[in-house]
Amino acid sequence: MIRVDDAAPGDEGKIAALCAELDGYYGDDPEGTPAQRTGIVRDALFGVPPLAYALLAWDGPDLAGMAAYSFLWPASGLTASLYLKELYIGAAYRRAGVGRVLMDGLGAIAARRGLSRVEWTTDTANEGAQAFYEALGAKPLASKIFYRAAPRGE
Repeated sequence: MIRVDDAAPGDEGKIAALCAELDGYYGDDPEGTPAQRTGIVRDALFGVPPLAYALLAWDGPDLAGMAAYSFLWPASGLTASLYLKELYIGAAYRRAGVGRVLMDGLGAIAARRGLSRVEWTTDTANEGAQAFYEALGAKPLASKIFYRAAPRGE
């Protein structure tokens, strides 16, 4: 039985290991040692202020998947939204309903917080993710273009 919980201090090692698997999924080699990666996760999720949040799917003591997210303001009008940065399900748990459980959990967080919407992007070549999201009833928003830039110094 999969259970979903907010990430909590002490989870960072398992999250870092799942993120190493995520890097491999995208064809990248994980940077740093496991201890360094664990520290990065700790700082991001449990620093003051946190840089992000994570909803975790657990199968007993095993981390089956995660949804990393942040809050955005303003969204429509002066409302706020939940932005899903990364949904990743461990290889052993794919196609077992874990992604749907995490997406339902994000929807519940957004509803409890009174947010206007849940938003996310996916790579254009990731047809499996697109099919998954569309099966949830989401439709792509063709009116938006995603940009990325490196930070600039002062």
